[in-house]
Amino acid sequence: MSADVSQAKDPSQRRRSAAPVVGLVLAAVSAAALVSCSTDSGDDSSSFTPTPTAADTASFSGTSPSALASIGESVKASAKEAASAAASSASARASAFEASVSAEAARANEAAQKELADVEGRGNATADVSMTGLPRAETGGLLALVVNITNRTDETASYAVRVDFRDPDGKVVETRFVGAQDLEPGDRAQPLAISRKPAEPKLTAEIAKAQRY
Repeated sequence: MSADVSQAKDPSQRRRSAAPVVGLVLAAVSAAALVSCSTDSGDDSSSFTPTPTAADTASFSGTSPSALASIGESVKASAKEAASAAASSASARASAFEASVSAEAARANEAAQKELADVEGRGNATADVSMTGLPRAETGGLLALVVNITNRTDETASYAVRVDFRDPDGKVVETRFVGAQDLEPGDRAQPLAISRKPAEPKLTAEIAKAQRY
């Protein structure tokens, strides 16, 4: 009996012992497949050579250095054009304003420039000359001054005056000449000295020379 029972149990035991073996075989096959895939992948990556591509500049949000340089030059050019336009406008306004001055005064101014060409120092008549500024609202924004010339002598005399315009640094940037001819004793003349420079920067006027002759 015991022998029959032993023989009956043998097939079941063989099946139970075979199951782990089958599992091991399947695991080995799967592992081999994974190793194969990994090896193939490694071979592909080792033989792959990346090809560089140009950057897509259309997607950039910044500004290239060359563009910035171009913008800078454009700003400089615009500033120069604006300064030139301002100077031209000031000169045009000065010409129009001076057009109202009599031809006689213009001749006196020309004579004054010639007379002062050979004068050394500040001249002999600075005490007879003073200046009064005109409101810019009356001169189109220009710096214009009335040069007050008074003959304090007891003889008829002519006068030549040089007016310098200085910038904030003290540099003379413009010079104007005015004059008065044949003033009787005690008489006064009031020619105009008008700067052709733009309103900015602010200029300061001074009597550089005054000669009585």
